[in-house]
Amino acid sequence: KKASKKATMSTESKDPSLVTGVHHVGLSVSSLPDSLKFFIEVLGYSKAGEVKEYPAVFVSNGNSFVTLWQAEKDATKFDRKKNVGLHHLALSVASLDDLKKLFAKATKFPGVKVHREPEALKGTNATHFFIFEPSGCRIEFVHWPSA
Repeated sequence: KKASKKATMSTESKDPSLVTGVHHVGLSVSSLPDSLKFFIEVLGYSKAGEVKEYPAVFVSNGNSFVTLWQAEKDATKFDRKKNVGLHHLALSVASLDDLKKLFAKATKFPGVKVHREPEALKGTNATHFFIFEPSGCRIEFVHWPSA
């Protein structure tokens, strides 16, 4: 009889992580101008640079850095249940009041679709909501109060 080899997964690393944080997230977008406008006008980011031949634009709010890449015209929208890749981008919001203000502002922006209205994040004391920005990228906004 052969011994079965079951994979076991460790829940803790034996070595300290050499990763210090997330440097940036790159999003492929169907409309670079619309997504750029959303990040600037709704989220308060600033343009930090661009590479026209890609084309790509870099935006930052001083705390997070996002690259917006123009997808090809016939690109397929991402389906989180059928594709491997970035499920969603989650961004922190400082207060519950700011979360509510951001929801109101984002939902008025052309092309934004609400995926989930502000609600308690199950099993936590956090509140969050999800939207699809104008190019269809799924973004979660979360306020996690300090203890």
